Amino acid sequence: MKKSETATKRLFAWGTSHRYNRFVDFQRKIYGERVQKVTVDAGFTCPNRDGTVARGGCIYCNNESFNPGYNSASKTIRQQIDEGIEFLKRRYKNVNKFIVYFQPYSNTYAPLETLKRYYEQALSHPEVIGLTIGTRPDCVDEAKIAYLENLAGEYDITIEYGLESISDETLKKINRGHDVQSYLDALEMTQNRGIKICTHMIFGFPWEDETLWLETAQWLSEKPFDFLKIHQLHVVTNTALERMYKKEPFPLMGPEAYIDLIIRFLERLNPRIVIQRLFGEAPPRTLVAPHWGVRNTQLTRLLESEMNRRDTWQGKAYKSL
Repeated sequence: MKKSETATKRLFAWGTSHRYNRFVDFQRKIYGERVQKVTVDAGFTCPNRDGTVARGGCIYCNNESFNPGYNSASKTIRQQIDEGIEFLKRRYKNVNKFIVYFQPYSNTYAPLETLKRYYEQALSHPEVIGLTIGTRPDCVDEAKIAYLENLAGEYDITIEYGLESISDETLKKINRGHDVQSYLDALEMTQNRGIKICTHMIFGFPWEDETLWLETAQWLSEKPFDFLKIHQLHVVTNTALERMYKKEPFPLMGPEAYIDLIIRFLERLNPRIVIQRLFGEAPPRTLVAPHWGVRNTQLTRLLESEMNRRDTWQGKAYKSL
């Protein structure tokens, strides 16, 4: 920082001294306090698992690698919410507002009446203020989006579209079962309807490179969504990717290389985009590789420290098209 900035904290475009546009700050601006997600498993599947577009699911996917312990489709939605809130209140002090996160698999992949039943069970909880719905861009239609638009008039509603890569070649290789155009079509259907939109990406597929990942920043910067999630590629048990890795191991980024990539990515990213996540974490019982030996909280501190050292920030090199 310049000498004139050392006495006071430098504020960036999003109004905080943090060097990227953090979701936790975004939520505090809206609600004046921390808002926590509580994850539920409604027992959905995906069209690339049940044979509709493919079988086996994405080559990296094992939902056990990110589901919290209180999640189980054998429990009711209300039971999962109650147990999740109890757990989160022990972990975080003074948290009173919760967003229910329908996370495992594709959570719009069911008839609309089924979705209404699950979503409205969640919204009936007195401490729940909204929903985040993880899904695929090929699992929405006009009727479902219209219903979510109606909910968004009263609740905080986010739909999270898994894109994973801007390369159609990659989407084929990972058995995704949809192309990039499906994502663009879903964005067009969802935008300007009061529904917040999150995009989910994965960096580290061994046939991709940093040129594509850095180009992804500019590509995403011009798209009409609100939030972004990224995580490094994990190889976890009981997946096709695990079988590929054990047959012929491929290189995976270490924490230093990944942090360097993320910083350069953020520099190129539109500063209006709110960052929900930059690192992923899989439990030791399911993780095959990479073994970084550091938790996400430590990685976040390392990222912020390095951004401070470089005196850089989200959008520093961003150029609007």
